[in-house]
Amino acid sequence: MTYDLKSLDLPRLGSRGLRALVAAIEAPFIGPLLIEKLKRDAGITRLRELALVEPPTFLPLHPSDDPGIPALAPSDANDSPYSDAPAPPPVAPGFQFPSADDFTKAYRKGRVSPEDVAARFLEQWRASDAGPRPLRAFIAVRDDNLMNQARASAARWKSGASLGPWDGVPVAVKDEMNATGYPMTVGTKILGGPPADSDATVVARMRAVGALIVGKANMHEIGINVTGLNPHHGTPRNPYDDAYHTGGSSSGSAAAVASGLVPVAIGADGGGSIRIPAAFCGVVGIKPTFGRISEHGAAPLVWSVAHIGPIAATVRDCATAYAVMAGDDALDPNSRSHPSVSIDVAPPGSLRGIRIGVYRAWFQHASADLVARCDAMVRNFERLGATIVEVEIPELDLERIAHVAIITGEMAAAMAPYHPARRREFSLDTRANIAIARSFSAAELVTATRMRTRAIAHWRRAFQDVHAIVTPATGQVAPKINPAALPHGGSDLSMTTEVMRFAFPANLTGHPAISFPAGYDRNGLPVGMQVIGRPWSERLLFRIAAMAELQLERRAPTRWYPLLDQ
Repeated sequence: MTYDLKSLDLPRLGSRGLRALVAAIEAPFIGPLLIEKLKRDAGITRLRELALVEPPTFLPLHPSDDPGIPALAPSDANDSPYSDAPAPPPVAPGFQFPSADDFTKAYRKGRVSPEDVAARFLEQWRASDAGPRPLRAFIAVRDDNLMNQARASAARWKSGASLGPWDGVPVAVKDEMNATGYPMTVGTKILGGPPADSDATVVARMRAVGALIVGKANMHEIGINVTGLNPHHGTPRNPYDDAYHTGGSSSGSAAAVASGLVPVAIGADGGGSIRIPAAFCGVVGIKPTFGRISEHGAAPLVWSVAHIGPIAATVRDCATAYAVMAGDDALDPNSRSHPSVSIDVAPPGSLRGIRIGVYRAWFQHASADLVARCDAMVRNFERLGATIVEVEIPELDLERIAHVAIITGEMAAAMAPYHPARRREFSLDTRANIAIARSFSAAELVTATRMRTRAIAHWRRAFQDVHAIVTPATGQVAPKINPAALPHGGSDLSMTTEVMRFAFPANLTGHPAISFPAGYDRNGLPVGMQVIGRPWSERLLFRIAAMAELQLERRAPTRWYPLLDQ
């Protein structure tokens, strides 16, 4: 089998160059010709050449008991990752990020109250946005809203009626989901309007267990790119080096977690938008199986590649937040009839019995530093009992093309009420992407959904003999912020392709995938690793990530704004 993904050589443009390009592609005569060239250079015109026999798959819904994937032997029950043993959990080496448990333990002991933490958050958030390089993790924070929540939580703790291990824990919400009292801008200056009078289901579930919804996290405009650059609300900066991007589109969510402003944030992922920023910022993020977490109350930006999930500083917090968020919701038909949600309660013992697949040609198609760190983690998995199995996945480039057509086509449809009449109010890169997406024909988009059917079959075969497949999370570490792009937007499509190299298949097919830290490059930037699982295998993905966490000595970010004394 021939590995077919290629690195692309496409132009890198700051605001001035991109403005000229946008003017050209929006022009009535030259525009269609230029768009056709751009699509051909990116390989997207191959959609017209495919002669597929598969029917279309419009939503990647998986049956809860898929007969196409045989059950594999579980790991040894007596040495299972995450047992219920009463022994204290082992502590990961290196820098210790405060967890949700640290907050509630502090409340229980009376060291601090939720009101103290809320006030400290407001102080630290303002400090993070001071100076010449503001962190810009948040689009909106309402002091009164937060302090009211904190007072209610403090009263519960004082009366002995806490709501449990999330009561009073700060949580940020990507500005792609409704949260009561806040407008939802999805990173634009066009949208927003009056404050929401109800929560998205995922927000309501976190609020119901007492979490403090601290504000709306920043994001790449309409989630249409992978850097997080946002001329409207400010570009979030990477807490490990603020000259670099956070990744997108859940950029503010990852920056808030990595900088200590919150232990957990809610993100959304249509093409890597949870996993990429988690990787760039050295934290943990999961994109669950399609439909696993309700999309009710999320912005209708995309439909068939959309996933909501948590970003957290630790694997345990990511897993427990996922357990709160996931499950059937009568308001979202795609969330119904899934298997029950389960996670483990203690750290892993070993990886014995777990078969992990590696598609070597794909795995190695990344920067040398990144491959070296991820290779070292794979060797750790093998040393800890996992069996490493070589696998192959055909037609990855066609999967890439199908995903590009579907996600950008759905975004263009979502923005149709504002385009072309208000197109000049979008940033330049958003305008360029929407203009290209609007050129897709109905036949091309249906062909992309037929390619999805084929891709699901390819991945089903790849999972015949393995429990999970491991890759780097991205093809490179966080890119440096281009100052020339900050005022109005920028474009670097070659970089976008490198960043998304390992992210898109799980969105196209609906498989769960997790990103977690695997080390740091020679410049100290975080390296992320990804594990893609069979449908409904989130529990296993957390197990593998938890084992990885115990192998890595984590480093403190340079931009650190703690809410608890350490």
